Amino acid sequence: QVQLVESGGGLVQAGGSLRLSCAASGTIFNIYIMGWYRQAPGKQRELVAMITRGGTITYADSVKGRCTVSRDNAKNTVYLQMNSLKPEDTAVYYCKILTFRGDDTWGQGTQVTVSS
Repeated sequence: QVQLVESGGGLVQAGGSLRLSCAASGTIFNIYIMGWYRQAPGKQRELVAMITRGGTITYADSVKGRCTVSRDNAKNTVYLQMNSLKPEDTAVYYCKILTFRGDDTWGQGTQVTVSS
């Protein structure tokens, strides 16, 4: 069983920065994709960014140029550096992993609040 532990959320003023971390532990087979999603109140969960084991990266248009996703395969950890934060970035941010076997796991979520 895989557990994901997220950290780094919080309250920040518009224009500020946050760095989210998500560490996977437990019985882990090779992780193919590690990613971040977010869900704002009353909205559907959406992709923010994801990175494959080989380093291929996808960003949502809304965060391109402001966010950087990275991963440490040795530590089974994925990071999301968020800069120039906007109030519309306010959401619960979830980490998700997908293994090469096709198993996926979600984290418990971390709140990010951006004040104007």
